Amino acid sequence: MKDFLLSEKSREFFIFLFFFFVAGGFWLLQTLNNDYETEFSVPVRLRNVPENVVVTSEPVSKLRVRVKDKGTALLNYMLGKSFYPVNIDFKESQDEGSRVWLNASHFSKEIASQLKSSTQLLSIKPDTLEYIYSTGVSKRVPVRLQGAVKAGRQYYFPDTLFQPDSVLVYAPENMLDTISVAYTQFVKLDNVSDTVSKHLLLQACKGVKFVPPSIQMTLPVDIYTEKTVEVPLHGINFPADKMLRAFPSKVQVTFQVGVSRFRQITADDFHINVSYEELLKLGANPYTVKLRSIPEGVSHVRFNPVQVDFLIEQVSSDNGY
Repeated sequence: MKDFLLSEKSREFFIFLFFFFVAGGFWLLQTLNNDYETEFSVPVRLRNVPENVVVTSEPVSKLRVRVKDKGTALLNYMLGKSFYPVNIDFKESQDEGSRVWLNASHFSKEIASQLKSSTQLLSIKPDTLEYIYSTGVSKRVPVRLQGAVKAGRQYYFPDTLFQPDSVLVYAPENMLDTISVAYTQFVKLDNVSDTVSKHLLLQACKGVKFVPPSIQMTLPVDIYTEKTVEVPLHGINFPADKMLRAFPSKVQVTFQVGVSRFRQITADDFHINVSYEELLKLGANPYTVKLRSIPEGVSHVRFNPVQVDFLIEQVSSDNGY
């Protein structure tokens, strides 16, 4: 290293570096003397908001200000200049409805006062500032899942759980009347075979604020199994002197149900009610078995036999009826 520093080549190298930096400095000064355009951010503050007012739209927090000046001036902004926030006085800007609406040009003088006299203000974006608010009016609405969720083969979702299952919604009164549900952000899941837990934002609506703005969703997954029970046929709307005789008197009902509910679902949950009027219309034809209702969580119901023969039997008073 010592030999290099004392050599002729090292002196030539340092002389080259000196003139290189001098030339670079002159080039930089010449370049910065040209006019350029650039963009800065100016903070926005909403002041004097009454205690009973809830701002329901997403407020604009910054204005994008485009300016033009020589490079030296713009470099000064970039390296050390910080802009004071522009303030919106809620009470002064409030209209008769439920909005605070201001044109961005309203702030041009306030922003220009923070710039050098040589700096030209070209544009302010967004060009309009809007705040939608509610005067504390709210109601509670249920949460609903929005999306396409499919369980894997032989699996199903016994329930959809939300925590919390309802939220407060704040909005101007004319909007609040039209809101009955808070939908989650769109969810797409395929071939789900295990319990899913997700933190979801609620779908944003302009001028509407949900509290809280997000929920925890749990999709428990269960697997289907098959079960068979014997269900008796019951005659309904029969005259006092008539009764139903079915052959067979009981029908095997086979169905699919989740493993978690296998023991809960019994023959008592199924009702095969045969009306007197319906049998009169059939005449000598067999009765086709059907359920009036299917228990929750039960699917793919089958009967054995599908049809039964029947008699409408006259009841004798001697038999104690």
